[in-house]
Amino acid sequence: MAPVFILCPVRSGSTLLRALLNAHPALHAPHELHVRRLTVGFSTKLAERAMDALGHNQADLEHLLWDRVMHRELLRSGKPYIVDKTPANAFVYQRLATCWPDARFVFLLRHPAAIAASWHEAGNRTPEEAVTDALRYMKAVQRARKDLTGHTVRYEDLTDDPERETRAICAFLGLDWDPAMLDYGTPDVVLKGLGDWTDKIRSGRVQPPRERPDTIPDAVKPMCRAWGYPT
Repeated sequence: MAPVFILCPVRSGSTLLRALLNAHPALHAPHELHVRRLTVGFSTKLAERAMDALGHNQADLEHLLWDRVMHRELLRSGKPYIVDKTPANAFVYQRLATCWPDARFVFLLRHPAAIAASWHEAGNRTPEEAVTDALRYMKAVQRARKDLTGHTVRYEDLTDDPERETRAICAFLGLDWDPAMLDYGTPDVVLKGLGDWTDKIRSGRVQPPRERPDTIPDAVKPMCRAWGYPT
């Protein structure tokens, strides 16, 4: 199936990127799937012994479940490739790579201070809590970038020149670029908890990013330097 995973922090523009990719005739990019939260269990010891005799532990069975869910969604779409952009996938990137050895990874970055500010505005978090929580995602993405081969795109570059950036992603995926990607329309699912739900994403067109915050929290400055953003 060779799924594509967008590994990114929260509030990094992933809903915009998935909308652009979903407009490609070969890519199905649904709302966040959260397959990592799907688990299996053994209701009896006999069931556990039976699976053990087949060579399956709990992680193996969960991978089978995840793959079935993704494959079913792909078949429903009628397209050849599926894209999942759930930010929490960054915490289990090793399991994703184990479950799908042929998976391709796209890393989406954004200025860490902008991520933290947006995360604060999106929920009931103090600015300090938003920094701490958003930084967990950033660090997980950075670990994945060090361990996996993939393609990196910046949210700021994507909004500045979406054609250039989507062309580069298509080249990485071995696909021809399609101009329909720039006219993605309104995403089919816009719900809080499954991606961005604000009016900006509902507009159906790429818009400039917000201004970078005037102050950059000290806690995110190391990540700014790691990602090449000014501090």
